[in-house]
Amino acid sequence: MDVVLFVIFLVTCAVPGAAGALFKPGAWYRGLDKPAWTPPNLLFPVIWAVLYLSMSVAAARVGMYEGSVVAIALWGLQICINTLWSAVFFGLHRILAGVVIIGLLWLAVVATTLAFATHDGIAAWLMVPYLAWGTYAFALNVSVWQRNRGGEITQPG
Repeated sequence: MDVVLFVIFLVTCAVPGAAGALFKPGAWYRGLDKPAWTPPNLLFPVIWAVLYLSMSVAAARVGMYEGSVVAIALWGLQICINTLWSAVFFGLHRILAGVVIIGLLWLAVVATTLAFATHDGIAAWLMVPYLAWGTYAFALNVSVWQRNRGGEITQPG
């Protein structure tokens, strides 16, 4: 694995991390009806730190292979979608739009994982925790939307 590539991918992960820091859950999120299986807020930064490390190692491994342009482009796409979710869900309070975005994110992570598998099996496996978390997060987002229909019109704040 190329350390320079790893650092570049890890720094790239700071963008969705910053979006998560800028668009915090706040009072609006605390007031939503959430399922009992919602993790405590303190767990999210820990999970994301591990996932960002893992997906950066995976991308750095794949980035060394000739012909990995599509796989790395897919990695970039999923990071962009990941960044968008925090702004839409927490920033704009658009729960249904969050469901759509996280669904697209899940598809992008699946595509990235499959593309990585064509180059490096370890890299693909390093994406599996992210895919598992994305599956869980999608289910959570859908549940929050179902429990809070009509709560999309409130102003951020």
